[in-house]
Amino acid sequence: MNRINTKLQENKKLLSIYFTAGFPNLNDTVSIIEELEKNGVDMIEIGLPFSDPLADGPTIQESSTKAIENGMTTSLLFEQLANIRENVKIPLLIMGYFNPMMQFGIEKFCQKGVEVGIDGLIIPDLPLHVYETEYKSIFEKYGLKNIFLITPQTTNERIQQIDKISDSFIYMVSSAAVTGSQSGFGAEQMDYFKRIAALNLKNPQIVGFGIKDNQTFLEATKHQNGAIIGSAFIKFIASNSMATIKNFIATIRK
Repeated sequence: MNRINTKLQENKKLLSIYFTAGFPNLNDTVSIIEELEKNGVDMIEIGLPFSDPLADGPTIQESSTKAIENGMTTSLLFEQLANIRENVKIPLLIMGYFNPMMQFGIEKFCQKGVEVGIDGLIIPDLPLHVYETEYKSIFEKYGLKNIFLITPQTTNERIQQIDKISDSFIYMVSSAAVTGSQSGFGAEQMDYFKRIAALNLKNPQIVGFGIKDNQTFLEATKHQNGAIIGSAFIKFIASNSMATIKNFIATIRK
């Protein structure tokens, strides 16, 4: 069974952390992954830097720019991850935009991902119908899970379509804003969380965008199965040492 699906079966609220590969320093990627696992994180999303990350706010955009300036590339990321499964057991996903993956070659990207132990991909700008008609067979050939995103504006009909084609979890964007732009959840977002829970989807949902502390983690996981922290963690590692990652995680899971 795919490591993501195994993790989703655990009776707990999952904490997933997103960070940009090659940030703050080019060779920090593996160290960050190992520290996160050591301190109880359930899944990790490794951000593939891109020059035009449309869905991301300033924090992730800046980390992506810095990573590219540092010299991070798709090929180098796979080189860095070559031996990651010698020590790391939790699910690892690559989150990135479709353009760099296409430039690398979709099947080659999937093949290399599986070789280094990647369990799934999150591609915000890959349309559902394009995936289904052109790439689904490739993903399935390599056993990679493709994670789709929904937002408060996504219709129930489309959510049902996404649920039908998915086979792990659904990335539930908490708002229509870019990453890192929120300061907590209001009544509208809490209603959205309850609405999606009431659909009784076959795939678990994990909430992203706006989670930054214990309060927002608890709010995001009241009705859903887990939460993803990105911008808040990137801000933290930009100004703190690797050894203090445990302090960041401790503030989320008090």
